[in-house]
Amino acid sequence: MSIGSCIHKKEGMKMIKKKSQYISYRIAVIFEAIILLNFVMLLLYTFIAIREQKYGIGLIACYISLAFILYAGYKWVYKPYIETNKTYSLFAEGLILQGIFELRCPLSPQINKATMRFKEMLDTKELISISKKQAEYLALQNQINPHFLYNTLEGIRSEAICAGMDGVAQMTETLAKFFRYTISNVDNLVTLEDELSNIENYYSIQQYRFGDRLRVSIEYGEEDEKDVLMFRLPKLTLQPIVENSIYHGIERKIGIGNLRIKIQTTLTRLIITISDDGLGMNEQQLKVLNKKLRQISLDGVAPEPNKKGGIAIMNVNNRIKLLFGEEYGIYIYSTPNVGTDVTITLPKIKGLEIL
Repeated sequence: MSIGSCIHKKEGMKMIKKKSQYISYRIAVIFEAIILLNFVMLLLYTFIAIREQKYGIGLIACYISLAFILYAGYKWVYKPYIETNKTYSLFAEGLILQGIFELRCPLSPQINKATMRFKEMLDTKELISISKKQAEYLALQNQINPHFLYNTLEGIRSEAICAGMDGVAQMTETLAKFFRYTISNVDNLVTLEDELSNIENYYSIQQYRFGDRLRVSIEYGEEDEKDVLMFRLPKLTLQPIVENSIYHGIERKIGIGNLRIKIQTTLTRLIITISDDGLGMNEQQLKVLNKKLRQISLDGVAPEPNKKGGIAIMNVNNRIKLLFGEEYGIYIYSTPNVGTDVTITLPKIKGLEIL
């Protein structure tokens, strides 16, 4: 026996030993052994019936019974088990949150009770609160007192006006408005009009840096613009994505960069697409990023010191999913040297009513 085959055999034994710690694996082995034993006995019975030329009716009944048991086991046990196991796998990967609480066929009453107990302990409102705190924390990482910041900016603006520096005064006023919106209480929902107004302030600030190199436009679908602006969405949904588009796409591009915010609606959904004609990203990067966006991360409030872009897109995506469900959130399309589209899918909400 070669060294390679010995190593392969040892690895196989380790794998079997690892699997055998799970009760589901043991049940499967016992079940397969019982089926195999019954099949061998049925073959033996068939051999005896053919040799003795009798027991024909009993043999047919045995085959029918075995076929029925196999079919019932497949439909009643195997398929529900695979469905339940798949749900647990998706939860383990972070792709779903509520699914494990809505199992069609729980593994046992005790496991079901344990899951329901876990649901009671897992307060979704608390998770949303954590995400909101992260948004507030990352919005101003230096933790400057908001009132101190406003007063300082107002003082700079006054000095600039007295000195005839109108550009500096205007920039300071715009910056104060932006920080006031960003730092103030991160309510669950604000109007789309408020979010777009914040984007306009942010764009004005960026213009002092980029000048004519940066152009931003807003487009609406066929629905009435006034009605669309009254739809509600989580606060600080758009600005982090616009900031990422500028930093990762447009800033490193040579020449003029265009950023477009397109707002569309369906019967039940508000779809906002933020597009840039920047550098884009390759297929592998895009695949990894979208995989992360399909997951729900329950990270705490600690910032990521090595990452730029303000409030992480992941945080925005998590808040959307926690507030509205796993079918909503962010998805990204991108082509290298062409640009990136970030699509945000939200429910249509007016006032306190989901349409």
